[in-house]
Amino acid sequence: MAIRVLIVEDDRDIRSLLHSVLTVEGFEISTAVSVSEARAMVDHEAPDLILLDLGLPDGRGEDLLAAWRTLAVPIIVVSAREDEAGKIALLDAGADDYLVKPFGVGELLARMRVALRHRGTSISPAQTTYELEGLGVDLTTHRVTRDGVEIKLTATEFKLLARLVQKAGQVVTHRQLLIDVWGAEYAEHTHYVRVYMGNLRAKLERDPTDPRYVRTEVGVGYRLAVE
Repeated sequence: MAIRVLIVEDDRDIRSLLHSVLTVEGFEISTAVSVSEARAMVDHEAPDLILLDLGLPDGRGEDLLAAWRTLAVPIIVVSAREDEAGKIALLDAGADDYLVKPFGVGELLARMRVALRHRGTSISPAQTTYELEGLGVDLTTHRVTRDGVEIKLTATEFKLLARLVQKAGQVVTHRQLLIDVWGAEYAEHTHYVRVYMGNLRAKLERDPTDPRYVRTEVGVGYRLAVE
């Protein structure tokens, strides 16, 4: 089961970047842009880890930290504030870590692994590369090639492929693909997957009518072949 991460961040660009990066790494992501929205989401179902910005439009991240202090959920503060006294105060108030913006993706992922490990959850880096009979995929660089020639994918096609790469060799259901790529409100729109998977096969496969890489599991979903 994927580890659930709540991103509390009102900056759209940063929120989108974090969502994209962590989704590629195999995390299940939800986002909140305000104190009230974050409170409601955590009250409904606590995530496995929280990334918390401090400057929110309807209040302070510090207040959320105080409210969530008793939760068995690691909280990493992500802020542009660099003063040492402030960092110490937040760590003493219950934050598991403090990361100053801007930061590297590798450092964020490492700190998340440490925070989760301290709470008894051990994770390994997600699979981000795939190679089979001339097809190569690197999720970290968003590069897809076949026989050394780069293949251009749309954002949606790449998201579909990324989900399959993360579970290479395993079946990913229609429903899971719809939720991960389009959102929970599209969970029953199976025609979306069929149309985009057809487009993806047209670009990846040597013979889309007899796919080698993206296999159909009839009535269930799709599987990326590993042999």
